Amino acid sequence: MTVAIGIGCDRGASLETVASCVDAALQQLDAPRVSMLASVMQKRDEAAIQTLAAERGWPLCFYPAAELAQIPVANPSETVRRLIGTPGVAEAAALRAVGANLKNLRVEKQTYRGADGKNATVAIASITEKS
Repeated sequence: MTVAIGIGCDRGASLETVASCVDAALQQLDAPRVSMLASVMQKRDEAAIQTLAAERGWPLCFYPAAELAQIPVANPSETVRRLIGTPGVAEAAALRAVGANLKNLRVEKQTYRGADGKNATVAIASITEKS
């Protein structure tokens, strides 16, 4: 299965926090192939996201909040809507990256609080295989 990972995090979250969150989500799937790491434009300067993508060789893509706000998500957050302008970052970014809808969501939004006290969220969506 080929997947895209949607990621969000508190400002300044450590690489360890972000990587642990992603790894925990990936362990729920049977050997997925990661095609992309995706997030909202406001996270394009997050060092942990940039470093994780570089270390693992994953392409990185960022979407405008207004675009992500148009994508229905399973677990919307009013806090995220107020702060970022979209009801979801991780789920919406994962779904946008695969160009699909909620039926392609393989791991719903999960939140991980790291040793640094910061939170990261992750969701995983599968790419619909063409036959």
